[in-house]
Amino acid sequence: MGESKDYVSRSDELGNIHISEEVLAAISAAAALEVEGVSSLTNPSKKNAAKGVHIKLEEEKVVVAMSVLMTYGHTIPEMGKAVQEAVKNAIESMTGLEVAAVNVSVGGIVFPQPEQ
Repeated sequence: MGESKDYVSRSDELGNIHISEEVLAAISAAAALEVEGVSSLTNPSKKNAAKGVHIKLEEEKVVVAMSVLMTYGHTIPEMGKAVQEAVKNAIESMTGLEVAAVNVSVGGIVFPQPEQ
């Protein structure tokens, strides 16, 4: 892999700032999990909650693709839009990078466990 795929690079008056795609994926995962109605990401591991979040750089803009599990009882289009906005705002505020798209797939619905 070339450096352009491994890092987002920004220059300022003091030098260069490198942001790895893994950091962008972690920011995206954390923002998505804070949205009410999101149960989990569909492919997380115990060590890496951002596993399953895919980051792509297109013409110096970030494109995020993720799949989430929604909690039953929430409206899927509303939750999807809330995830898109949360991820976009988190990346832009924390990194200064522009987000071109946040593609959210609903991989399933989590039903509450019946009380016994």
